[in-house]
Amino acid sequence: MFEAIRKHSKIVLGLLFLLIIPSFVLFGIERNRNNESAQTVATVDGQDITQNEWDNAHKNEVDRLRASNPTLDAKLLDSPQARYASLERVVRDHVLAAAASKSRLVTSDQRLAQSLQENPTIASLRKPDGSLDMDRYRQLVGAQGMTPQMFEAGVRRDLSARQVMVGLAGTSFATSAQADVALNAFLEKREVQIARFNPADFAAKVTLTDADLEAFYKSNQALFQAPEQASIEYVVLDLDTVKNSITLNPQDVKTYYDQNAARLSGQEERRASHILIAVPKGASAAEREKAKAHAEELLAIVKKAPDSFADVARKDSQDPGSAAKGGDLDFFTRDAMVKPFADAVFAMKKGDISDVVETEYGYHIIKLTDIKAPKQRSFEEMKPEIEADLKNQQAQSKFAETADAFTNSVYEQADSLKPVADKLKLQIQTATNVTRKPAPGVAGVLANAKFLEALFAPDSIDKKRNTEAVETAPNQLVSGRVTHYTPSRILPFAEVKDNVRQRLLAIRGAALAKAEGMAKLAAWKANPAAAVLPPAVVVSRDQAQNQPGPFVEAILRADSTHLPSFIGVDLGAQGYAVAKINKIIPREPSTPAAAAQERAQFTQWVASAEALAYYDLLKERFKATIKVPKPAAKTAEELSQAATQ
Repeated sequence: MFEAIRKHSKIVLGLLFLLIIPSFVLFGIERNRNNESAQTVATVDGQDITQNEWDNAHKNEVDRLRASNPTLDAKLLDSPQARYASLERVVRDHVLAAAASKSRLVTSDQRLAQSLQENPTIASLRKPDGSLDMDRYRQLVGAQGMTPQMFEAGVRRDLSARQVMVGLAGTSFATSAQADVALNAFLEKREVQIARFNPADFAAKVTLTDADLEAFYKSNQALFQAPEQASIEYVVLDLDTVKNSITLNPQDVKTYYDQNAARLSGQEERRASHILIAVPKGASAAEREKAKAHAEELLAIVKKAPDSFADVARKDSQDPGSAAKGGDLDFFTRDAMVKPFADAVFAMKKGDISDVVETEYGYHIIKLTDIKAPKQRSFEEMKPEIEADLKNQQAQSKFAETADAFTNSVYEQADSLKPVADKLKLQIQTATNVTRKPAPGVAGVLANAKFLEALFAPDSIDKKRNTEAVETAPNQLVSGRVTHYTPSRILPFAEVKDNVRQRLLAIRGAALAKAEGMAKLAAWKANPAAAVLPPAVVVSRDQAQNQPGPFVEAILRADSTHLPSFIGVDLGAQGYAVAKINKIIPREPSTPAAAAQERAQFTQWVASAEALAYYDLLKERFKATIKVPKPAAKTAEELSQAATQ
């Protein structure tokens, strides 16, 4: 046996290579991927929160925000600050879930069903007979990577977690005296005279030599650094790419029309008027019976004289939105109304008056005044829409499979993007002068911070390997590779001399402005009569008079025991400011209604503060720890630049 092995050693070694090495490689790849996704980013109550859970939570949040506001800047959603906020929300969910579990707070099946019924997205899935279209429901939750059971379990957990904070919110209160003291201080105004010492006004007094400029340049070379740049090639896989690869069978299009023509033509709309006898939540059985009896009395009146319906509604209906219009609710679809109301309306004939209908709002008497049936459109009219709909459906289903192929291909054949481009019929695109931070005016994948981070990772730069597949938008993946890299460098002094001059002028101008401002402040404090100041203005938190926030806050926080008084504030690059505070202008008296609204708002602030304090206690109790460094908040300049890009 061993002799045979020795004779055919090359063949045996080849077989061993084919069998063992791929297993090792695949195991190594899978282990590396699992390690990345399983990396712990936070812990709560001894349970780990992984990178994968964080990524999924951020993706869901981004999808939700884009759905509600399609014009929202993608760069803001994928910034380190936005991603960290998503992690904080995940931690909060885990903390509240742990608190709910420890307190044995559970959600009943009835409460779960009520919550699902109140969900407008799920309500839109109801059929004309009021039942839920389970196929569309499964498709809806499947798009989020869940089964109906998983989705409902998540809703149940959320409802249980909400109970943790609801009890606290319901007990928050503030007395009128407390609210008035706080609001009086917050809303008071101050009459001031302001002197500003701006750096630009002192620029002419600054003398700079070449030696000064060179010294500043040498000691602040980080300010004059050209960023690292790369030339790259990249491929994008998105839903449109997958759609373009789909060819529809004409018979499938016709069959889809035949099966869905009525639904695609739109929903039937009905117009009705109603008389509502409202019943508040928590009303006793006796109160409900009394309201129902009143509704029965009104029903008898309108049954006897149907033409009096509008007059009775104006006089007796307790629906503030429709009573003045004779109870008219205009046209609506079945899913626009609560189920008992909709069931009654869509079972009536035009001109019918219903019996008393009970809903969560009280007791209704309904008159059906009109029916608007949808007009069925022809196949030729609807063919383009059906083809687009079918392609979209098939692309949604096919995208996950294609995304896996894309992800595996760019990882396993990391030296080139051509294999994945050929396999999936993708276009290899190129870009030059790509920087780690998006350049002004750049949009699309080249403005995505996560993709740029992957491009400038050491493995991409040093080995010129493909990046991992990076999700840059819902149903969009991108991978790139660096073809040429230029490291960051200090720009020559001659090239940046004007920039150096401007920076140093600003710094020294600000120093002179501060010195002048402090000297004036000391002189005016010593001899107030010598102060030469412009006319007084009134400053408050909502009337800043174009003054910097820190200066306004300093004015309003200054000791007002002895007035007039002077304060000075160093505004950094904006120079220095001096204010003479002449008098306090008390908060203007509010009307009773406005005062009640302000106190209610103050009570909400108190409730928010108490909720935050309670949550901090829960984080401490359940040992919530985030292991990822918190990114620095963006400066005003960075936010301004982002807004203009």
